[in-house]
Amino acid sequence: MTIAPSQSPALQAPGPGESAPLHDAVERLLRAADPEAVRDECLAFARCLRPDARVEWQEAGMPPSEQPAIELGVDPRTERSLVLTPGADESAFLADMFDWLGRLAGARLRQLAETANLYEAISRLALAERLQRALYAIAEQAGAEHNMRDMMTALHGIVGSLMYAENFYIVLYDAQSRTVRFPYFVDSVDTDPPDPESIRPIEAIENTLTWHILQSGKSLMGASAELEKSLPGPRVDIGPPSDDWLGVPMKRGDDVVGALVVQSYRADTRYTPNDRELLTYVAQHVQTALERRQAHEELERRVTTRTAALREANRVLRQQVLQRQRGERLQAALFRIAELANTSDSIENFYAAVHRVIGGLLYARNFYIALLSEDQSKLTFPYSVDELDGVREPRELGRGLTEYVLRNGKALLADRSEIDRLNRDQVLSTTGARSLHWLGVPLIWNEKSMGVLAVQSYSPEHTYSARDQELLTFVSYHIANALQRKYTTESLKQAYASLERRVTERTRALALANRDLREQIAERERVERRLKYETLHDSLTGLPNRTLLLQRLEQALNHYRENPGELFAVLFIDLDRFKVINDSVGHLVGDDLLFQVGGRVRACLKTRDVVARLGGDEFAVLVEGITDPQAATHIAERIIAQLQTPFRLGAKEIFTSASIGIALPTPEYTRPEELLRDADSAMYRAKDEGRHRAAVFDDRLRREALSLLELEGDLRRALTRHEFVPFYQPIVHLEDSRVVGYEALLRWRHPERGLLPPGDFLAVAEDTGCSEAIDWQIFQQVVRQARALTRDEGFVSINVSGSHFRSPDLDQRLLDLLAQHKVPAKCIRVEVTERALLENPAQVKRILENLRAHGVGIALDDFGTGYSSLSYLHQYPIETLKIDRSFVIDLPAEDNEAHSTAVVRAIQALADSLRMQVIAEGIETETQMRALRRIGCRFGQGFLFAQPAPASKWLGAPLSLDA
Repeated sequence: MTIAPSQSPALQAPGPGESAPLHDAVERLLRAADPEAVRDECLAFARCLRPDARVEWQEAGMPPSEQPAIELGVDPRTERSLVLTPGADESAFLADMFDWLGRLAGARLRQLAETANLYEAISRLALAERLQRALYAIAEQAGAEHNMRDMMTALHGIVGSLMYAENFYIVLYDAQSRTVRFPYFVDSVDTDPPDPESIRPIEAIENTLTWHILQSGKSLMGASAELEKSLPGPRVDIGPPSDDWLGVPMKRGDDVVGALVVQSYRADTRYTPNDRELLTYVAQHVQTALERRQAHEELERRVTTRTAALREANRVLRQQVLQRQRGERLQAALFRIAELANTSDSIENFYAAVHRVIGGLLYARNFYIALLSEDQSKLTFPYSVDELDGVREPRELGRGLTEYVLRNGKALLADRSEIDRLNRDQVLSTTGARSLHWLGVPLIWNEKSMGVLAVQSYSPEHTYSARDQELLTFVSYHIANALQRKYTTESLKQAYASLERRVTERTRALALANRDLREQIAERERVERRLKYETLHDSLTGLPNRTLLLQRLEQALNHYRENPGELFAVLFIDLDRFKVINDSVGHLVGDDLLFQVGGRVRACLKTRDVVARLGGDEFAVLVEGITDPQAATHIAERIIAQLQTPFRLGAKEIFTSASIGIALPTPEYTRPEELLRDADSAMYRAKDEGRHRAAVFDDRLRREALSLLELEGDLRRALTRHEFVPFYQPIVHLEDSRVVGYEALLRWRHPERGLLPPGDFLAVAEDTGCSEAIDWQIFQQVVRQARALTRDEGFVSINVSGSHFRSPDLDQRLLDLLAQHKVPAKCIRVEVTERALLENPAQVKRILENLRAHGVGIALDDFGTGYSSLSYLHQYPIETLKIDRSFVIDLPAEDNEAHSTAVVRAIQALADSLRMQVIAEGIETETQMRALRRIGCRFGQGFLFAQPAPASKWLGAPLSLDA
């Protein structure tokens, strides 16, 4: 492709003199160094052809001018267009020349753009290379051996290789303690640089440029004066103002831990955004290098500290080993001393052995033992070994070293100068050979100084220290004890002789005492027999008690196991209405009656039979040697007949009767208590059948007892397994069968017997104390399901028995349960019976009033079957009366009138006058429902509408039930 202009056939090219400027302009165009030079050369070329031609830049997106123009080229870097306006009367030749000029200009602009891009790429590459070398150098500084100051200087040099950094400092910030430190600070103008080791609070640099970087975590660049004006807060002058200032934060994650700052005091040196980016990038690597360096120094410090600690521990351990060795030698010495006290045949041998033991602990070539005489007026030396003083004779107490230790009762460690000083002070008056070192310790027993143990040295090679004093003092205690044992041996021998005399005398005294003791033993045996009798017999009647009866029963049961054909019987006797007798005529008369009853029962039996009083008005009889069960029944009837005869007690004639339970042995019985228990059960059966009779324990009673026991166990396991569930029976409006609420009824999902109503187990639950726990399980389930059942419009009734009202916090527990499950109080109604209102009426009233005050409804259940006192209706906050089903069942047809109709009408009229709601229970027929409507009863429940069912059945059921 050529860019040479074509010759127009209509025009003639310029002559030689006219074409020289064009050639020069083209040459300069091809050598133009920038786009502006290209524009100037294009203008010169166009002016050679058309003096009035114009060449100018046109920005991209600007609308074209009204005059005709030629686009010569586009600058790729700025996207500006170079436009030529040729003027009027443009010829074809000029158009061809201008087109050729445009191709030249466009080519040169593209060349310049490519060259500029190439130079920029080379500059970026060089900068990246310098930055890479700087980062390598920073990383090397983190592991260098020189100190922190040298590292900081090296970092300064590295930053200086990237930008102007004659004035450079590093600040470190601890956000937890809010303190700053300037570990490195170089400034050519500032004459008061901060101390690199000084730690100051950040408030000391508040509102400075450095403070703003640390607080905001953002870099700052510009003249310091201008930056201070643009930042919030008062202006703070710290250091001289700089012509240009650049600071970037150092961060650890999102936390600012310091900053790098460079500044210029030269007007011709400014920082660029590129410098800011570069310093920001470098700052993170500097932060990493500083942290690595600090971690390295911390590790070295910890290693140094640990080494010192180990060195100290090693030193202490060596000392402990030495002490342990000395302790072992001391322990061996003490064992040896203790052994000598028991094995030495003479006191002289003991002294010599002690000398050898002490010689094994310290220097004891010169050694002696001094003791006070019995009258404590003289000092004797029973043992002495000395290289200068061969013999130490006894002497009167004076002022020698030995007497000094005796008087003070403390050890003395003295060298020759100390001994001379004590002599000059007239504290001592020593005689004999003078020792260079002297050590003496007192021998103490019975808290008195009775002697002295002393060692001494006549040569400077052997000296004594405070440790030797402590050691010898410690050993002296054991030597003193050994000496005391040695010296007490003789006194013990004398004591033995005296003891033998005293034993003889004591033996004679003991013979006399033994005679008295035998008499006391005989009396004690009589007392024991009496106590044994009282232990096994009743104090009131003199009859055997339960303990003796069980012993005889166990013997009879063992005999029965060996001879099953020989029967016996256990009769359990309980007087009928004895409490009435006791309460009416008094306990004294009652005790007299029990005494006579015991005598009459005893008269009905054989001699070998046992009659026992178990307590209160209960007696038991063991009848042995019977041939058949009928014989036991005859004996029981004979006893009942005897007890029918009136008892004459003083001026009164008392009548009583008895109920008797009979138990006969079988192979199943293993313990006597089981027979007594079953006889007791049979006695209660006799009472249930009308009293004044006897009943025999049979298989039916056993099955009932076992069933009762199994039921009790099942009840307790059911509580832990949460087998009790509420069934709900709807309460409907009698006019349209619309459901207004539900009554929660207790059911037991027995794993073997299926679904059980409360009548099958509630009595046993009340006897065993489980009923309240069962009720609370039901309450919790009802409250959890209440909102879904009522849909926040109706109510659910729960039956609360009288036992619950014995707890004073019943109301608060119910309210807390409602609050826990966020159930409105109006959705729950509490049903109580008239019997519950009779027990502790004040507490019941308080609980019901508190529940009613919080919005819980109160209903009186089974109204009309109890006392039906009208005082309940105004004393208690009752809003609903529930008519018992016994009245509803007897309601007649429409054309008849019965007593039950009058009762129901009276209850309805009473409730209407008191503005109470009435709910009829047990509605089973249409006739009953119509009768209730005629009376005016608006609400009811019963099998006519629905059977009780789980909550799952009613959650999606319609709100209206067809009768």
